[in-house]
This record gives sequence, structure tokens and C-alpha cells, in this order.
Amino acid sequence: MKGLILYSSREGQTRAIASRIAGTLAETLECDVVDLHQADGCDLSRYERVLIGASIRYGHFDPVLDKFIQRRLAELSRMPAAFFSVNLTARKPEKRTPETNAYTRKFLQRSPWRPALCGVFAGALRYPRYRWFDRIMIQLIMHMTGGETDSSKEVEYTDWRQVDAFAFEWRHLTLKKTA
Repeated sequence: MKGLILYSSREGQTRAIASRIAGTLAETLECDVVDLHQADGCDLSRYERVLIGASIRYGHFDPVLDKFIQRRLAELSRMPAAFFSVNLTARKPEKRTPETNAYTRKFLQRSPWRPALCGVFAGALRYPRYRWFDRIMIQLIMHMTGGETDSSKEVEYTDWRQVDAFAFEWRHLTLKKTA
């Protein structure tokens, strides 16, 4: 059996994290890495476990995340399943848990899905790659939150050791039986 890693990425950092997890586990678990926008045809029964990662932009996950969960909730509930979110708020170490990261906490509270494992990773700031409007808006948000505002910079905040540790947790995750 294999693992399935689904991701929703706006600028590529969530895709990079998903790929890193697959690479970290390559010796013990073969993983398919699939864009959540292309996941409708995925046969989840072909997989031993599933991991879904999604990024935040302007305070929201891509709606494709909720749509996928609504359509596949029963399948997700029958297998070891995990979730990770990627956002710039998590650049602050105290905002890197599901309990302390407002975006992840709100998602888990409103979602009918109950992943057995959840992680929060800091994303990357890619000013030169953003369109003009996005660059200005993100710069304003970063100014308000004490972050990097130099629009010529690219800053990767992702803690790759944290990602690797999460990968191994997911690999060893078992389905919890409920009474």
C-alpha cells in the first residue's frame, strides 16, 4: 500500500512541504503527491493513509479543501488521516500548533473531518513573485504583525526539521477505533 499526500498551494511552499514529506518517507512508504485541485479522481481505497496540506491566503484556505472533505468525509474517516496547514503567522514559534494557530483552530472547529494528526508549518514570503496588489497587501499585513516588509526579499520561514518530524508521525499513525 501507499500513502497519498494532497495539497493546496498558492505560491508553491505547501507543494514543497508535501514533496519533502514524501521524500523523507521514500525508504519506508511510497507516496503519491497530488494537487487537491486534481484530486477528484483519486481512489482513496488504493492508499493506506492520507495527508492533506493547505495554505492560507488572506485568512482563508482555498475552498477546494472544504469541497474535497465534504465529498470524501466517509473515506477519510476510515483511514489514518492527517492535516497540515501552512501560513505566515506560524513564522512565530508560539503559533505553530493547532491550538495556538487561529486559522488551523478555526478550521478544525468548523470541519466535520477529525484528522488523527494535525501540524502547522510556517510558509514562505515571496515578495518578488507576487502580483502588485498581493505584494502591497501582504506587505501591509506583515507590517501590522511585525514581519518582513522589504519587498525585494524572499524569506523561507519553514522549519524543515519540524516537517520531517511530522512526516514520521504521520507514517506511524494508526486508525483509532471508536466505541
